[in-house]
This record gives sequence, C-alpha cells and structure tokens, in this order.
Amino acid sequence: MSFIRSIATFGGFTMISRITGFIRDMLIANFLGAGNISDAFLVSFKLPNLFRSLFAEGAFTSAFVPLFSSKLVSSGREESIKFAAKAISFLTFILILFILLFELGMPCVVKVLAPGFAENPEKVALTIDLCRITFPFLLFISIVSFQAGILNSFDKFAAPAATPIILNLGIIIAGIFSVIYLDMPVYGLSWGITLSGIAEVLWLKYFLNKEDIRIRPNFEIKKLLYDNEIRTLFKRIAPGVVGAGIYQINMVVDMILVSLVSSGAVSWLYYANRLQQLPLGVIGAAISVALLPLLSKKLKAGDKEDAKDTQDKAVIYGLIMSLPSAVIFICLADSLVELLFEHGRFTASDTTKTALALKAYAIGLPCYVMVKALMPNFFARGDTVTPVKYSAVVFVANFIMNIILMKPFGHVGIATATSVAAFVSLYQYLHGLKKRGFWEISASLKKSILDIFICTAATGIVLIITEAGLNYLLPVKHIGWLFVKLSVIGIIGLATFLIAAKIKKVMDITAIIKAVLSRRKRA
Repeated sequence: MSFIRSIATFGGFTMISRITGFIRDMLIANFLGAGNISDAFLVSFKLPNLFRSLFAEGAFTSAFVPLFSSKLVSSGREESIKFAAKAISFLTFILILFILLFELGMPCVVKVLAPGFAENPEKVALTIDLCRITFPFLLFISIVSFQAGILNSFDKFAAPAATPIILNLGIIIAGIFSVIYLDMPVYGLSWGITLSGIAEVLWLKYFLNKEDIRIRPNFEIKKLLYDNEIRTLFKRIAPGVVGAGIYQINMVVDMILVSLVSSGAVSWLYYANRLQQLPLGVIGAAISVALLPLLSKKLKAGDKEDAKDTQDKAVIYGLIMSLPSAVIFICLADSLVELLFEHGRFTASDTTKTALALKAYAIGLPCYVMVKALMPNFFARGDTVTPVKYSAVVFVANFIMNIILMKPFGHVGIATATSVAAFVSLYQYLHGLKKRGFWEISASLKKSILDIFICTAATGIVLIITEAGLNYLLPVKHIGWLFVKLSVIGIIGLATFLIAAKIKKVMDITAIIKAVLSRRKRA
C-alpha cells in the first residue's frame, strides 16, 4: 500500500470520526452550555486523556510500533504477535494499579487540577463524581492503541481509524438517553465515555481475529519483569515516559490556569480546541500513524533514499492540508462557532470568546501538523530520547508564555501560548534532523513549500472578500442562511486553492484521486 493511500484511508475514517465528534460536542454544548456543569464534565473528560500520551498514543506505542515492525521483518509473524501479547499484558497490569490509585485519591486530584473550582463546593463534588466514572476509560483506550499499532503494522488502517467513531456515537446515544430519562444528564454522558471504551476494545479485537492475530493474555507478571524483550521495550519507553510526563505537566498547568480565568473558560478553550483538532487529528495523526511503520521498515531494510522521499511527501501533504485549514479558522472563526455550537445553553457571548481562542490556536496549527510529520523520523530509528528533550523545551516555552499572556488576555492568552510553543517545537525538529543528517529541507522542497504558502494566501484573500460580499448582500442572522453562506464560501475557497495548486504544480490532484480509488477497489 502506498503512503498516500495509507494517509487517505486513515484520514478518511478520522474525518468521519471528527464529524461525529462535532455532533457530539454540539449536543454537549446544547445540553450543558458553558458553565459549572459543563466545566466539571469537560475536566472529567480530559482527565483520562491527560495520560493517553503516556499509556496510549505516546511513550508506549512510540516504542512498541518500531520494535513490532522490525520484529515482523526479522523474526516473522508468530514471534511478533507473542511479543505484542506480552507487552499488552504488562501494560494492562500497570494500568489497573494506576487507575485504582487515582480512584482512591480523586478528591486530591481534582483539587490539584482545578483549583479555580474550590470556591464552589458543589462544582468540586460533581467533578470528583464524574472523574471517578470516566477515569477507567484510560485502560480501554490504551489497549485500543496497542491493538491499533498491531493492525497498522500489517497495513490495516481503516478499523483503527474508525474506533473514535464508536466513542462519539456512544456519548451521543448516552446523552440523548440521559436527557430523556435522567435528572442529571451529565452522569449519563460520563458513563457513555467509559462504556464506549469497552466497545472500542471489542471492535478491534474482532478485526485482529479476522486477520488471525490472536493476542492471548500473559498473567505471569513476575516472569515478564525479567523478560529480555519487555526490558528492551521499557528501555525505549523510559525516555518517552519522561517526555509524556512533561506533556502531562504541560496539560495540567494549562488546566489549572484555565480554571483560574473565569467560569466557562474551560469550555471556551475546549470547543475551540475541538475545532482545531479536526485538521490536526485528520491530517497530523493520519500522516504520523502511516509514516511510523513505513519509515521503520524502510530504515530496517537500509533504503535511506526512499525513506527521505517518503518524509518529503509527508511534509508536503501536511502543509497542503494544514495551511488552508489555519486560514479558514482565522477568517471564518465566528461563523463556524456560531453554526456549530450556538444553540440551547450556548450563548452569543460564548461564541465570541470561543472564536477568539480558535483564531489563536489556528496560528500554530501548521506547526503542530509538521511536528507530527517529523517526529516519526526519530522514533523509526529507535531514538526516543531526542523528542523528550524537545518536549522539555516546549513545556518551558509554553509555561513562560502562559504566565506572560494569561493576565492581559485571559483564555485567549493561553491559546496563543500554545501556538508560540508549536513554533518552538517545529524549529527544534527541523534543526535536530538536519544536525544528525537524518533529513533536511531540500531546494525542491523549499520551492514547494513557498508555492503552498502562495496558494494559501490567495485562498485567504478570496475567503475574506467572499464573506464580506455575502454579509453585505444578505445581512440575515439565521442558522439556515449561515449554513448556506459557509457552504458557498467553502466551495469557492476550495476551488481557489485547487486552481492555484494546479497552476503552481504543488500537487497532482489526478494522481491523488487515482490512489484513493485504487485503495477502494482493493477493499
């Protein structure tokens, strides 16, 4: 399977998951608004996700996937599956202990994570209850991440990419059910998160079985402690744990600071970040997931030139999709937030504040996508130490900018600090890869990047002019007109970018369509 087909497969299902995610968030905004109950629920939703970087998509899988892919090439299918079974068994044991510890200490955890809630005892009590319901989701999403890593190594990207859809549908169904039958719908939403995690594990287990991949649990934990393969895995994981720890501290600091801004600030940043996560999740995650096993195999086979070419393509594809996305968010933030979230308890004031945060996040969006595209170049070589060092620098930069910007700009300052940290992170990866001789931006790639910037600038100008013209012709405040307006602007903007890209020859649209269609024919 070609690199672009891998991205298209993963990205396509991720796009569907993001759409269902928007429907989920629209319902949450409608049911809970942006106040005390919403803040409490969103903290409980974020808590298990704080540790995903350690147990799920971060340290463990970044070390596991290259080892599994290499073992698949060198030792064959059976031995690699045995290794996977041992790794998942050991992870599950650690996670059960970790979750039990947090469940017992949840009152202290909430007080540390959201000190701004302390002046409202009812808000604190509700947050503790909800966190205890949602925290076991960490166990299930971590197992899912390992299952996905195995399937990706066998060039199976569709089923793993579809798993977030299950979470979104689970929360949507739980939310609708809760509003009808419960006095406090927020409890039903929280149970929907944990139960959806179980459904995700069963979903991927079905596809593993379909590929005749049987992951049999290994309960000899004491024996696993002395297993050479598990020790090798943990040697690779150790730097990643430090890096993930830095990332967690970064997220915790952000959560603490946001809780101190004002009631509703947690919600405004959450919804703005959810919009930003659409291109970041679809583009950045798709490239990163497809690139890691591919680079690992090419480098293991000694095909360095092909690995370099694949990295170039990852950068080009990432910029082609992330730069226009950032421009759309900056130009159309107010209209997008109004259309998606301004219903029920979500007010016009909430829309304004969420849109400001979205514009601030959008500035750093292309940098984050580029980091997602460059990071696998280190992991594929077994280098998990360098990204940790970079994470430490990014944390310091983010913290300093938060302190500087939070007081004068509130929640917008926190979003801006995140974007500044993204630029710092990108610079480190570009400099580090070049310094080590792993990869650098060639002259031809520089030209392509410049052309993409030109195409994006043209698109931005057209978006601004089109929206201004439509607002002048029909200054109507109605959700139906807003949808039509954004649809027209989107079509014109897309056409502008594609025409400009065709003229500047930065992408071969015909080749992309053929690659995607050939993947569908195979399926």
